[in-house]
This record gives sequence, C-alpha cells and structure tokens, in this order.
Amino acid sequence: MRSAMIPIAAATALAAVFSGTFAASAQDFPSAAVSDYVTLAGLADTAPQVLRVQIKKTTVVDPARAPDVPTNMARLFVEAQVLNLIRGKAGVSESIRYLVDVPRDARGKVPKLKNAQFLLFARAGGRPGEVQLVAKNAQIPWTAETEQQVRTIVTELVAPGAPPTIRGIREALHVRGNLQGEGETQIFLATSTGDPVSISVLRRPGLAARWAVSLTEIVDEAAAPPRPGSLLWYRLACSLPAEIPARALVSDTPADNDLARRDYNFVLQQLGPCRS
Repeated sequence: MRSAMIPIAAATALAAVFSGTFAASAQDFPSAAVSDYVTLAGLADTAPQVLRVQIKKTTVVDPARAPDVPTNMARLFVEAQVLNLIRGKAGVSESIRYLVDVPRDARGKVPKLKNAQFLLFARAGGRPGEVQLVAKNAQIPWTAETEQQVRTIVTELVAPGAPPTIRGIREALHVRGNLQGEGETQIFLATSTGDPVSISVLRRPGLAARWAVSLTEIVDEAAAPPRPGSLLWYRLACSLPAEIPARALVSDTPADNDLARRDYNFVLQQLGPCRS
C-alpha cells in the first residue's frame, strides 16, 4: 500500500527526532562520490536494507534543527518511491521517508533531486515507512552498472560459507624447514562468527614465496590468495592490523617470530591498500 504524503510540519518533526542520531549513526566509508568496491562493500555489509528508489519530494530541514550540518551542506527530508528491494526482508513500504545531507552548489543552492534515482543503504526507522541511512554517503546515484555491482556484493555477503568479518589475529607462528631458507608461517585470524580463517606463507629455497587463505580448520593445499575486488580480499585488506600483536606471536624462538612478522608484511603488501 502506498504511504500517505506527510505535511511539512511532520517532516520537521521527523527531522527533529533524527537530527540527534543521524550524525552519530552515520559512519563514513571511503569517498561518497566514487562508487568503488570498497565503498559499496562497506555500505552493503552494514546495511540491513539496500533499496533502489526514485525521489518524489524533498524538503530542506531548518538549519536550526540540524546544527551538526556544515554550512556548505543541507539536510533534506526525502519522500521516495521504492523501485527495487536489493537486500532486506519483503514488506518494505512502497513509499519511504528518510533524511540525507547533500552539498550545496557554489551559490548555496540545494540540488533538485526530484525524479532522480538512487541506491540507498539503510536500516528501518522508528515508524512504518521511515528508513535511516547507515552512513552519510549511503545515498548513491543509481546506474545499472552500480546496481549490478551491489547485487554481486550482496550475493557474496549472504552466500553460505561467506568469509566472516575479521576481528584480528589470534596466533601467528613460523616453523622452519629442513633446508636453509625453507619454512612456513601460519596466521590464524579471529572472526565475528568464530569460523576459521587462516593465512599461510610457504617459502622454499630458489622459489618465490607462496601464500594462501583457507576458510577451513585444516590449511588447504589447494588454497590460493583472494582475488582483488572480492569479498574475501575486502575482509582481509580492510580489516587486518598493520602488524601482528606481540601477544599473538607463538613461535618457538624470537628469530622465528621475526620471520612470522616478515611473512605477515609480505601478505599485507600482496593484498595492497584498502581501496579499489
């Protein structure tokens, strides 16, 4: 059923309710202007709902009711029609309402968004038909390409056996081989679900170092490094700490702990920075 349009007074009241929580709950991800894998994965991972919408009406919130908004920005109360539900439970209202901060132009004017289409990364609001964006950049201009990328990410996120969120490093150790320069480092990660994730780095004399990631209790000989721009790559590149905590180093000797650190740095270099 289509939600009824609400008057400006109600919009102002909703703005007052949300204004205290909007900034606090709006964790920023990388650049809102660039829809890259890291940005989209971070938003989709956080948002219980991902929607494609078309804006029907916007109302500028009185700046006095949005004191946290910079002068070069404006907070809008938006009424929009839901075109597609990409992630979330069925039963979302056909018409929704939410707040979003948008930049003013050089003259201080607010952009006209009526009929524009966006992808929203949101959670349910306090009342039926209300949603709350999960970040300040969680309204992204819609394109078919971006929607397809988001759908691919959401499919990865909800797939059975999907890589869990990485919380840190549990243990790391290096075991030397029989030959000079031969050895293996194993790094066991802490995850949000308790499911196993481990990294192995194998070195043999005369050969390039080989590393892999396993999602099982047993290190898989057929395991391989994650593909850049995949969910597993994102989990590692954007969550692993800059170095192994001292408490997690459990090799037999300090020298072997140093080799574990060396191999961990090698993995970080291979993963590259947390950006697309």
